[in-house]
Amino acid sequence: MGTQNLALIVGSYDDPTAASDDYEELQSGQDAGGYEIVGAVVLTRDKDGKVQVTEHGDKSVAHGAAWGAGAGVVVGLFAPPLLAATAVGAGIGAILGKIKKGREEKKFGDDVDEYLAPGTSAVVAVVDDRWADKVEKALLRADKRISRAIDTDDYEKLQKAIEDSADDIVEQINS
Repeated sequence: MGTQNLALIVGSYDDPTAASDDYEELQSGQDAGGYEIVGAVVLTRDKDGKVQVTEHGDKSVAHGAAWGAGAGVVVGLFAPPLLAATAVGAGIGAILGKIKKGREEKKFGDDVDEYLAPGTSAVVAVVDDRWADKVEKALLRADKRISRAIDTDDYEKLQKAIEDSADDIVEQINS
């Protein structure tokens, strides 16, 4: 993956059913050969601010977990604090800190409260940037959308750290 240029696509929804429908459309578009998704999740944030991953397309779920490393990477890139709230391990923390610092330096600032406010849902996807426009347009029901370039190196380091800590993360999520 080192040669790919990646993009993070986020669609925000007031209606969680619309988010699920767009997620299914994304999967169908990929299956039909229209584009390739590196990873995608549907996140739902309840009125109290608690975030749940309600759907993910991770086919390589580590150790039979209900939530895979690929989904963790997508969440971590969109909102490092959301992953940090459930992740364990110094490696993940250090990488999330680096991503956060890099975003601040680049004025990247995906604001969780803007795109995943309490009581809303979001579809978050990582794609090769050549597919970014198609994937963003596929989020037909989204109330708002963003597309941002991401550092492939950050993606790969976060993916490795999550895979290395998969059992610990799954244990935390399931507890």
